[in-house]
Amino acid sequence: MQPIYTNLKVNNEIELCEVTDEECKKLIEKALLQNRISYYIRWVKAGFFSNRQNCIICVNDNSKEAAEALVRAICDEAGYRVKFLLRQSNTSYF
Repeated sequence: MQPIYTNLKVNNEIELCEVTDEECKKLIEKALLQNRISYYIRWVKAGFFSNRQNCIICVNDNSKEAAEALVRAICDEAGYRVKFLLRQSNTSYF
């Protein structure tokens, strides 16, 4: 008998988008929470000449389409500029 979790795919997060505006990040977080989409935020180190703090919002690959639609709706409505990455996260948990 095999446990249920043996066929479960893990470590399948994708980098959804990169955000520079704090207000936009808060709106995206609120929308993801309201729609019960799991996410995490990875902060990008600022460069030597830059004082702007960027963050990358990562979601599970299974909720990629719903999360992308939410972020696009927020950005179109509020006029924020967001860079969509939509690539596999290279975060290692070992």
